[in-house]
Amino acid sequence: MRLYLLALNPTDSVTEGFLPAAARLGLDVTVLTDHAGPHHRAYTGMEFAPEVLECEVPDFRAVVSRISRHHAPDAVFSNSDHLQTQTALAAEYFGLPAKDWKAALRAKDKGQLRRHLALAGLDSVWSAELAPGQDPAELDPPFPCVVKPREGVASEDVTLVGDAAELALRCREIQHRRAGATLVVEEFLPGRLHTLETLGDGRRRHVLGGFRTRLSPPPHFIEEALEFTPAHPPHVVGQVLTQLDAIGIGLGACHTEFVVQPDGRARIIEVNYRAIGDQCDLMLAEVLGIPLFEHILGAHLGRALPEDLGEHCADTARRARNEAVCADRAGILTAAPGPYDEERDGVRLAYRPLRPLGERHEHYRTNRDYLGVIWAVGTDQAAVDTAVARFRAANRWEITP
Repeated sequence: MRLYLLALNPTDSVTEGFLPAAARLGLDVTVLTDHAGPHHRAYTGMEFAPEVLECEVPDFRAVVSRISRHHAPDAVFSNSDHLQTQTALAAEYFGLPAKDWKAALRAKDKGQLRRHLALAGLDSVWSAELAPGQDPAELDPPFPCVVKPREGVASEDVTLVGDAAELALRCREIQHRRAGATLVVEEFLPGRLHTLETLGDGRRRHVLGGFRTRLSPPPHFIEEALEFTPAHPPHVVGQVLTQLDAIGIGLGACHTEFVVQPDGRARIIEVNYRAIGDQCDLMLAEVLGIPLFEHILGAHLGRALPEDLGEHCADTARRARNEAVCADRAGILTAAPGPYDEERDGVRLAYRPLRPLGERHEHYRTNRDYLGVIWAVGTDQAAVDTAVARFRAANRWEITP
């Protein structure tokens, strides 16, 4: 059976998650990408290295054409934020299990997401789009408000602004870095950030649990640490699922970020129609004790998920923490630990570097500042937190200007 996996850059989710899972499922994998070089390097030496083909994956027409000139597909899949709509359209073209491309578009386009939820009568967030060259003075947002790229990811260029002058300045800065990008200016939704992780097979959608997220101080929104929770309060989960139903989220994995306000309302921040990233997916598979990546790929092959999957996940007694090590300035990374795995005192800990030694980076004030990610799983939250803190204290990350 042939799996086409659409990707921009190779990620840990692909190399440590989906490719090994595909091998265990007996799938032949063809990676379609417009950046073949990094993929060839990433897969060198892998026991089950995939075939890599050049393709303009941002264009669904190119994807359909490339697949139709190669082996017949049994599944078309991507875990990239940027490629969900294209993947859905290509899978549908070949008559394969596919996400609703309209739902994928609503999730990716933050302006469309707000409009759709408002029209559905589920939540009304003040939101406006700012086209390239448009003067932000034409808007009249409630302050403080948030400005962000309409189709951005990883907290990149997302910032909290306090007044009209600051809004104008931040919009100019972002559009200078992102020529031609449309921005979204929207009401700030206060509250502790949470996530809900779901997985569906097209017939039933299961809740896998979620996370409580610690963000960096304003005005930026860097995800610094995530603590696993097997079950949010039922009335909160119900509200989020109702909104996901309205968007059309069904088949496959979905990572939803939301806040709960003092009146009990669960308000969506954004919907990422793919599995959670930054090593959290690998940690989630470990904490739940399930073949998560096989389940995700199986859903795209048309296979039913276990009927009791959600109940099994809610009953887990295990706890977990994912914590990023972030750069605090621009410069060259001159010292940092390498990949590390440990089992100690009932806690499984892993560290994966995300930036190579000797490489220079600017200070982005986004998730792109991650130097590496530490995650740990055990039966006691305090022990898990201690293991992560111990690893941080025992290692050093140095940046030379």
